[in-house]
Amino acid sequence: MSRYTALPRALLNVLLAAFITLLLSGCGKPESADATSDSKPSGEGVRTIGVAFETLQTEFWVAGFDRLKADCAAQGITMLEGVADGDASRQFDQVKNFINRRVDGIIIVPKDGKTVIPMIKAANAAGIPVVLYNRPADPTEAKHTAVAPDNFAITKETVEHLVSLARKTGRKQKAMILLGDLSDVNAIGRRDGFEAAVREAGDAVEVVARIPTDWNQEKALAGVQGAMQANPDIGLIFTSSDFMFPSIKSVLSNLGKWKRHDEPGHVILGGFDGDATAYQLMAEGYVDATGVQDVYWEAEQAIRVLVEAKAGKAVPARIDDKGFAITQANLKEKESRMWGAVVARKGK
Repeated sequence: MSRYTALPRALLNVLLAAFITLLLSGCGKPESADATSDSKPSGEGVRTIGVAFETLQTEFWVAGFDRLKADCAAQGITMLEGVADGDASRQFDQVKNFINRRVDGIIIVPKDGKTVIPMIKAANAAGIPVVLYNRPADPTEAKHTAVAPDNFAITKETVEHLVSLARKTGRKQKAMILLGDLSDVNAIGRRDGFEAAVREAGDAVEVVARIPTDWNQEKALAGVQGAMQANPDIGLIFTSSDFMFPSIKSVLSNLGKWKRHDEPGHVILGGFDGDATAYQLMAEGYVDATGVQDVYWEAEQAIRVLVEAKAGKAVPARIDDKGFAITQANLKEKESRMWGAVVARKGK
């Protein structure tokens, strides 16, 4: 063989060896959540979390979802996303997909407290820790942690403030409550907190309307219209979620009753959530108070629980978000802790 034919073959061998080395060095662990648990050394920590939300139809859920995403990114955690659009069966499929992809933990906002229990049990069987975000399960022995607001206490504090305003008017005020979907434990807690507050205030408030809304804006609008027709002198309205304030505003505006808190004829208004709409209406002087859920704190706690569970630490079954009532009197002091105020400022 002449040197003119050997040289290209030698060069080819060198190039081929280099290519094989480069190919092997580039074959690291795949970033996809399809990787099996066998590919991860034990005790390596949380790398992937599956997050399944029942809906993203309100600012509250969007704020929570975005905060979870941001907190995961800040900690180098890959977040797999699932939104069920109100379909519990679809959500179960999403959770099973997370399990098949061998995530290190799962965070769920369930449609309700009952349908989530099989999802928790499936994750338990796979050895994957579960956190329920903001909406707890019905009583169950399935192992999980619920990070959720104390709906009863926050609502009671908020309504007690509204009652104090009613007393200042010098006459007994007729009241209305817009109920949430009572298959939702959060809605039940808010209803019960309202009832506890008004039960202790019989001298100042008489409840004349309890409006079922199922968290539906059209039902809320129709219910408020009907209640105001039957009782045009209603002087206090509480909504179990701030997102129904637009329906209340529409009805009161048409009746000439949409007044600021310092104007004659003002209808005392309160709500629950602490969203951007409530913040704006409070800043403008129309809403008197709302109960605030600390959505950012809840997101932080949800991820912390999964990290600690993965590390083998004991985690609690329940973590309460104590929240707070924000009022016209303390708005300036506490608005920096109100998630809706943060959202409203970002939108400007």
